[in-house]
Amino acid sequence: MESGGRPSLGQVILLGTSSVVTAILYSVYRQKAQVAQELKGAKRIHLGEDLKSILSEAPGKCVPYAVIEGAVRSVKETLNSQFVENCKGVIQRLTLQEHKMVWNRTTHLWNDCSKIIHQRTNTVPFDLVPHEDSVAVAVRVLKPLDAQDLGLETVYKKFHPSVQSFTDVIGHYISGERPKGIQETEEMLKVGATLTGVGELVLDSSSVRLQPPKQGMQYYLSSQDFDSLLQRQESSVRLWKVLTLVFGFATCAALFFLLRKHYLQRQERLRLRQMEKEFQEHEAQLLSRAKPEDREGLKNACVVCLSSFKSCVFLECGHVCSCTECYRALPEPKRCPICRQEIARVIPLFYS
Repeated sequence: MESGGRPSLGQVILLGTSSVVTAILYSVYRQKAQVAQELKGAKRIHLGEDLKSILSEAPGKCVPYAVIEGAVRSVKETLNSQFVENCKGVIQRLTLQEHKMVWNRTTHLWNDCSKIIHQRTNTVPFDLVPHEDSVAVAVRVLKPLDAQDLGLETVYKKFHPSVQSFTDVIGHYISGERPKGIQETEEMLKVGATLTGVGELVLDSSSVRLQPPKQGMQYYLSSQDFDSLLQRQESSVRLWKVLTLVFGFATCAALFFLLRKHYLQRQERLRLRQMEKEFQEHEAQLLSRAKPEDREGLKNACVVCLSSFKSCVFLECGHVCSCTECYRALPEPKRCPICRQEIARVIPLFYS
């Protein structure tokens, strides 16, 4: 803290930053905890012959948040992989990602950077059906690209290194960017893959639809089973909770440190005022009892020992209150007995 008792700018910034980070972490933790709680409350429905009867008995022929597992089946046409033979799917994502080294002027190191320069996603209508062929029921999946956890499988990945001439290498070193190459990736949701859907289940006429839920709940199409999906969400909640507690404790510790230091400095100021008051009262008593010829000597007496004359000036405060022997006896760091300011240098005082 500053000498006036106010916290310094650095301490205010530290406390403010810690508080803001704690608030952000707590907000994320609350969102994650709400998502996990909603997943726990989702109704698990078996994809079987009784699916339509269950939905027809539900209010509005709808289950607002349901879990259903099944195999992927295309409605009409399928998407063929551009690189892998006999690989068919219902969602295809093609990605071109550029990799390069960028010179960091602060650390003086080459850092690996990457960015997506092109991405295209193709979809066709598909259903979720039971793994048993004897069960004739299907759930049409709507808006699959809105799902949070789209279980795509990487079917092709190839890195194309950049070809550079000597002139290109020199130019890249001068510009601070060295291209490494292009990563080409193809991801697909294959026909027959097992998928876990979490969303709104609706019975419309004779068809059943799985669509994004209302009321801000998360929509999932995951290749994991529901228990693994829930466990992953709960692990994320625990992680954010620990981070929130750590930063919250750090914020409380910083606040306690500032308040304690402010309290101790306030107590020190009160103690010094009391000592100064007692000294003035004691000096006044000595002056009232002393003979007229001795009063001038008492005014010039050292405030510490009251026996020797004041013989030094303390800088930067400018107080003249101590003899040389008492100044040398002051504990380190030496501070003025009157104002408690740190003594930068001492000038001898001579009486003429």
